[in-house]
Amino acid sequence: MSSAQPATNNDKDADQTRRRRPRHFAMIRDFTLADVITLGNGCAGVSSVFAAQRYLIDRDLVWIWIAIGLLPLAGIFDFLDGRVARWRRRHTALGAQLDSLADLISFGVAPAVLGFVLGLRGGWDALVLVYFVCCGLSRLARYNVTAAALADEQGKVKYFEGTPIPTSIAIVLIWAWLVRVGRFDVDIPGGQYQWLGLGLHPISLVYLASGSAMISKTLKIPKF
Repeated sequence: MSSAQPATNNDKDADQTRRRRPRHFAMIRDFTLADVITLGNGCAGVSSVFAAQRYLIDRDLVWIWIAIGLLPLAGIFDFLDGRVARWRRRHTALGAQLDSLADLISFGVAPAVLGFVLGLRGGWDALVLVYFVCCGLSRLARYNVTAAALADEQGKVKYFEGTPIPTSIAIVLIWAWLVRVGRFDVDIPGGQYQWLGLGLHPISLVYLASGSAMISKTLKIPKF
């Protein structure tokens, strides 16, 4: 005869406790493939910031080229994560927030740090760089809260309001050319002007224009 006994209340309580116990690394284990690619975007951006700062210590141009090269790589990751999410049909709220935060680092903070390291260190320069990053931050926040309203029946957003923040890669390419021809630091084209005791390099106005275009509501950029 079987000697099995029915489960007691204590056994049932222990089983429920085990099911409620949080899994180790639960958030990471829930990442989709697209989320991992997005993290690659953020890692490239942070690494670019570190490489640019290392240049200030060593004065070795290799670090500047690393800092510059990592940002197009971040752009590739940014391009791929959305495609992978659509391919696998795995769109999550977490992925959307990860994408915006990674973009802020790679296409907002990193280009601004690059500009500062390469010579935009006047008072007005710094204010423009802060403005540029804040415009990128505002642009991404606006997109997050308006994307649903702008989406069509299939959930696809047809256009951007203002220029997407990855367009700041154009500024990085300008710096790449200036570094290539040796026009940076104390030899930035246009020189430096003083106003109210604060310095301004005309090239800072590129950041000003880029940031302003990001937060524009009149610019409608088709999304492909």
